[in-house]
Formats: sequence, C-alpha cells, structure tokens
Amino acid sequence: MGKRIAFVGAGALGGYVGGYLAHHGQDVTLIDMWPENIEAIRARGLELDGVTPEEKFTVRNVKTMHLTEVQSLSKQKPIDIAFVAVKSYDTEWATLLIRPYLAADGYVVSLQNCANEERIAGIVGWGKTLGVVASLISVEMYDAARIRRTAAKGGDKHTVYRIGEVHGVVTKRVEELVAMFSVIDSVKATTNLWGERWSKLSQNGMRNGVSAVTGLTSPQCDQNPAIRRFAIKLGGEAVRVAQALGYHLENLGKLKPEMLALAAEGNGDAMAEIEELMTTRAHANPRGDIQRPSMAQDIGKGRRTEIDFMNGFIVDKGKMLGIPTPSHEKLVGLVRRLERGEISAAPSHLGG
Repeated sequence: MGKRIAFVGAGALGGYVGGYLAHHGQDVTLIDMWPENIEAIRARGLELDGVTPEEKFTVRNVKTMHLTEVQSLSKQKPIDIAFVAVKSYDTEWATLLIRPYLAADGYVVSLQNCANEERIAGIVGWGKTLGVVASLISVEMYDAARIRRTAAKGGDKHTVYRIGEVHGVVTKRVEELVAMFSVIDSVKATTNLWGERWSKLSQNGMRNGVSAVTGLTSPQCDQNPAIRRFAIKLGGEAVRVAQALGYHLENLGKLKPEMLALAAEGNGDAMAEIEELMTTRAHANPRGDIQRPSMAQDIGKGRRTEIDFMNGFIVDKGKMLGIPTPSHEKLVGLVRRLERGEISAAPSHLGG
C-alpha cells in the first residue's frame, strides 16, 4: 500500500508540493488553518501555475481538512509522512497537532523557510525528523486555492529540492522522498542538511526582509545599486556566522559563499563578481515584475513575518559567537517597525 501523506499547512509551498504529489497519485491530505482555502479547494480544486503553460493545471479531489477536523484522523489509517509547511512561528503547535496520528515508523519533514528541525525534534524526536530545503523556488498563494510559481523550474541548471536526515546519512526514507519529489522538479539527497539549511537561510536573509522593507520585487532590489549592496552585506554576515558554527555552505544559487563574504567585506574583485551575477539574474527572470518573497507577501497581507526566525536568528547566533551582524540588526528593526505600522515600505529605508 502507498504511504499516507499529510501536509500541515497548505499555503504557498505546502499547497504547491502537496498539490503536485496528489496530482501524481500520492495519497495526500492537505490540512490548513485558513477556512476559505480549504473550502475553495473543495469547491473548485487547487489551481497551480508557473512560468510555462505546462505548469498550469488544477488538482481535483485532493483530500482536505480544516484544523477542527483533524481529530477524525484517529479513526483512519495513520500518517506515514507528515510535512510541516507552516510559518516558523507555528512550527511547535503544528507538529504537536499531527504527532498523535503518526504511524509507528512515521516521521515529520520540515518543508519551511528557516531552521526548524530542532523545534520539530523536540516534539517527535530526532529519529522522526527530516528536512527538505527548497532553493530558489518562489511560490505565492495569491488567492484561496490559487498558487503560482514565479521562478523557472530548476531542471538540469539548478537543484531545487535538497532532502536529508539530520545526521547526514542517506537513508531509505530519504531516497523515498527524493523519488516523490522528482515529479515536481530537480531534487537530490543531501548529506549536508545543516549546510543546505544555512545556505538557504543566508539567501532568504538577503531577500525576504529587503523586499518587504523596500516594497520592491526581488529583481528590482537586485537592480538597485544601494539595495543590492546592502543585500550583499547581509549575505556576507550570514556566511561568516555559518562558517563560525562549523557548517559547510553550499552555493547560494550561483553565489559562492566565500566570494559573497569577501564582497561584503570590501574586496573589489569579489564585489564585481557578485554584483554581475545578481544583476544578470534580475534581468533574466520572466516574471520579475511580480516575484516577491514570502516576507513581502506577508507584509502585503498584513500578517506576521518570520523576521525573528530568519534575520533575527542570524543576529542571535552572531551574538553567541561574538560576530557582528549590523546589517541584519538594522533590517530586523525596520521589519518590526513595518509590522507595527510605524513606517511604510520604501526603497529609501535602505538607501535606494
């Protein structure tokens, strides 16, 4: 019999991945806290879109649950694989919600921004905790049951999904997940989950809050010299913290971690290389006019952001190690003021 899969969180990323897996025949149940989203999926299906016509389709008859219906899982077949796909600040309660319904050999997978595996393991145990890092995917839920991807698929140019155990061994269940995700986009098993997590965290730290505070799309941020250089400082600081923690970082897209750190520290050759890569990427995106990372989407919808779990997390680790992270501290302060309505988004906040 096939595995029973639950997604706790059916927003942009959870809905996108869960929708694809359901579309390809997996036994998927989408659980969400937004009632209108569940009702819309039930009424008209889950609509997915991307940058090519082939990526536009509707997933019909996927199983769904409101939070108030989750207790009915006690009368059903246990969950073999539970993906936690909620905002980082909701990780603990989402994991607690699904824990009673896991099979004896069931496990939980963090499909999130930020580094939440430790929070999940604190609830279900390290032996039941895995991680999926989604790199350069850019998905947005722009309406109930409607999700679009604003970045091209990785294909043979970029590996989007990196799946691993916290201990780094490529196990049978990692291979199982890799096979599942292969119907969505490029994927690999990783022996370096923590390095992958910090690479993605560094990358998000350069983009999410910057787009939120400036009100610009990611490509527009990269095309603005002052904002681009501020983002480079963010990336460089994050790299130095990760290195001090002992992590081996993967490339941040096409950006090499050490070159990024050197650019942030004033190395002219490194700066020229990093800026060229960032501006080239900005001009190459076919949907650059609408590509906004998750934090900018949250600000636009009046929701709480993940700033404390993203840039704030980097600040905390830097303080622990005695490594200055002034750019991250500045951005955290600006995003918090933005959340409270004390300022409005504008490029001038970052000198743009």
